Amino acid sequence: MLKNELLAEEVVQSLFLKLWEKKETISIQTSLKAYLYRSVYNASLNMIKHEKTKQQYQQHALHDMKHTPTDNPHQFTAFKNLEVRLRQALNELPEQCRTVFQLSRFEELKYREIAERLQISEKTVEHHMGKALKQLRLKLADFLVTTIIIFHYIKNGLH
Repeated sequence: MLKNELLAEEVVQSLFLKLWEKKETISIQTSLKAYLYRSVYNASLNMIKHEKTKQQYQQHALHDMKHTPTDNPHQFTAFKNLEVRLRQALNELPEQCRTVFQLSRFEELKYREIAERLQISEKTVEHHMGKALKQLRLKLADFLVTTIIIFHYIKNGLH
């Protein structure tokens, strides 16, 4: 179904992890084989749906990028500067914070999914996200205010 062996393995591994975590409360009314088959099938459908959503978002972002402020040289320069500053700020984050931030914001994974992928607790994921957001806010605050002011003036034809 997934046409990707690694994704299929991830789905099955996640299913077994969920079964293990819920072993005390789970009640299987059908045969174990039928239950496992249906669970993997449903998880695969969810994975496909998530991938489609991610692709739609990427296409939308690409479309927005085509309509970024590139028509105006001032906007283009400000946009590129913001992009460079964001990349620099991300690179300055501790590795684990950066990884958690990128998985959350760029791959749109939930904290639980990040925790499973990195084999850390959800609380640790929350801690890293909080730390990353705080550092990014501090590093980009002055630059973002300036950029917003520039965009405002350019948008209103006051340049």
